[in-house]
Amino acid sequence: MQYKRKKSLTDFFLFLEEATTELFHIRGNRHVSLMVVIRQILFTGVEALPLIGFIALAIGCLTIMQGYAFLSNFGQGIWVHIILVRVIVGELSGLITALVVIARSGTAISTELGNMVVNREMQLLKSFDIAPMGYLVVSRILGVVISMLVLTLYFNIIAVLGGWLFAQFFNHLSFSAFMNDFFSILTFPHIIMTVLKSIVFGFVIAITASYQGMSVSKASTEVPQRTIKAVVNSIVAVIIVDIIISWLFWIGV
Repeated sequence: MQYKRKKSLTDFFLFLEEATTELFHIRGNRHVSLMVVIRQILFTGVEALPLIGFIALAIGCLTIMQGYAFLSNFGQGIWVHIILVRVIVGELSGLITALVVIARSGTAISTELGNMVVNREMQLLKSFDIAPMGYLVVSRILGVVISMLVLTLYFNIIAVLGGWLFAQFFNHLSFSAFMNDFFSILTFPHIIMTVLKSIVFGFVIAITASYQGMSVSKASTEVPQRTIKAVVNSIVAVIIVDIIISWLFWIGV
């Protein structure tokens, strides 16, 4: 069991190295398909907008409700905006978006690639001199990373707007006053951290799902097993990366 685990880790890092090399040489990589990238963006990004918007609206409203319940009686209403920036912008926006992308796109990528392996479509691509790593993996990595970045920014916008709308039940603040307080707390490092997390999360999700899908050997029964592994490993990896980036950020600050 320990030998298999070590072999699995070695295979993953070799897969990661190959995919990263292909990604860094993307300009000269004729196997990367723009159509695959666009389709991945449509599925991962565009089709997830309603769900992300609903979750972001709920999170923004709940944050304002809990914040005012605990802080407004003490005359510390500005702390609501601090919570909005630190909790939603800094942490929840990227993390929740990543979980949604894992549930939708991570499972889809792993299942699709696994079925392609079982149906011997990989050999068909190679017979046409098309590299599966560039055509199937790198293209999906680009699509997921772009989608994660846009969805995370979209989450933050909807959450803040939802927070302002719900804040009207407590204080009739104008939109400009609410946003002035918000931007007085929001700093450039917060934006950098959010963007960095979304890009890294997207890469981690795509590479993990692609590896598990491509690791299917011959039996179709392996596909759901690999999909489950893709979900579990992606969640663990995203949480670990989130902790590391946040820790490095606050050390730097």
